[in-house]
Amino acid sequence: MTDMLPHEIMGYDRAITVFSPDGRLLQVEYAKKTVSQGAISIGIKCKDGVVLLADKRVTEKLIVPESIEKIYKIDKHIGAAITGIMSDGRVLIQRAQTKAQSHKITYDEPIDVISLVKDISDQQHIFTQYGGARPYGVALLIGGYDASGSRLFMTEPSGIFFEYKAVGVGENSSAANKFLEDNYKENITKEQGIKLGLAALKKALGTKFNKERIDVCVISKKTGFKKLTKEEILKYIKK
Repeated sequence: MTDMLPHEIMGYDRAITVFSPDGRLLQVEYAKKTVSQGAISIGIKCKDGVVLLADKRVTEKLIVPESIEKIYKIDKHIGAAITGIMSDGRVLIQRAQTKAQSHKITYDEPIDVISLVKDISDQQHIFTQYGGARPYGVALLIGGYDASGSRLFMTEPSGIFFEYKAVGVGENSSAANKFLEDNYKENITKEQGIKLGLAALKKALGTKFNKERIDVCVISKKTGFKKLTKEEILKYIKK
């Protein structure tokens, strides 16, 4: 069955709820392909927080770089970076923000990171089960700080999620992930995490690397969610 020709497979991608004979949901695989073509995002877990970095991929000279948002604040202790279809990502971010606020009002305490990740993943999974809808063409890197310490997760269009020490997702993320595998060390600090993330972005982007295209944020117990300014990012690039 796995040796089916492209024209034989085509009939099974007409509906999200139909499995191909070799057990694949082709629409979900197409959504994953969309994510792999998106601008790269990187997350790094540190002993004192989580670092999220993203390439904003400014494609036109007249676009204001600040108008492109790849990293979002979900709560004081949680942030997320989007890779894939940005509009899909914003819908999930809004859901996550509402979930975090609702939890705080109901239980009078911040939501833990894993509970939020499960809710977002469940929402992504629902859209792989029903006709008349398509999967979310987006992956989220969700990082935060709770009673368990620093946490970093990645959700996928299929609804699956994994916890990571460091990970990149998007265009040429394989180069970034290889760099992270070779250079990541346990118990690194936030400052070391920022430097490592920027170096991994340089590896992935090559000549396209430009400080104007980069978003960086840190989430820690001490400072909460904090985005770095251009000047702060530049200091780390020069070090």
